[in-house]
Amino acid sequence: MQAANTAPTPRRWIDVLKDRWPTAVAIGLTFLTLSGASDLNAEVRSLAQVLPALPLLYLAVAKLGRPALSWPLLGVGMVIIVGARLLDLVAPSTILLALALVVLVWGMIDEHSRRSGEFRIQVIGMIGFGALALAGLALDPEIGRYAVGAGWLLHGVWDFVHLWRGRVVARSYAEWCGVLDVLIGLELIFLL
Repeated sequence: MQAANTAPTPRRWIDVLKDRWPTAVAIGLTFLTLSGASDLNAEVRSLAQVLPALPLLYLAVAKLGRPALSWPLLGVGMVIIVGARLLDLVAPSTILLALALVVLVWGMIDEHSRRSGEFRIQVIGMIGFGALALAGLALDPEIGRYAVGAGWLLHGVWDFVHLWRGRVVARSYAEWCGVLDVLIGLELIFLL
């Protein structure tokens, strides 16, 4: 009787990497954006401005009930954030929080908030992560970075719980966002 060949083959590694592409993309993106921030205030404000986008995407996808929209809505969110920064008329967080309010009101008007437990969970997440973003913007950057870092880190946990549950957003999105959020949170808390 022959022993089974348990040594990893190049093909096996390719299959593992192919299955973990969201993790690889998140790690690559984190290294590209890893800052040696010389301006702590600007870095904290920038990441606090983007933080509301994380729960907003979950809220919108839960309202629409279509996980396949996770990636397209990420693209829309990025256009909003980049556009707001380029135009410099309104802070991205203001636009994102206003959009969250629209989705919340929409969910109450059509009574989706009563029918969907998933939507109610996302409302709680939107309120909690939105509060951490606002705290990060209001506090001194030395302290605010911990609030914003906690927001990113905890949203990473939120992503992994949703990945494990297989609900609300696409699994690939939850994996990508979870890895990215944890790495950004750790950078804010420990590296800046």
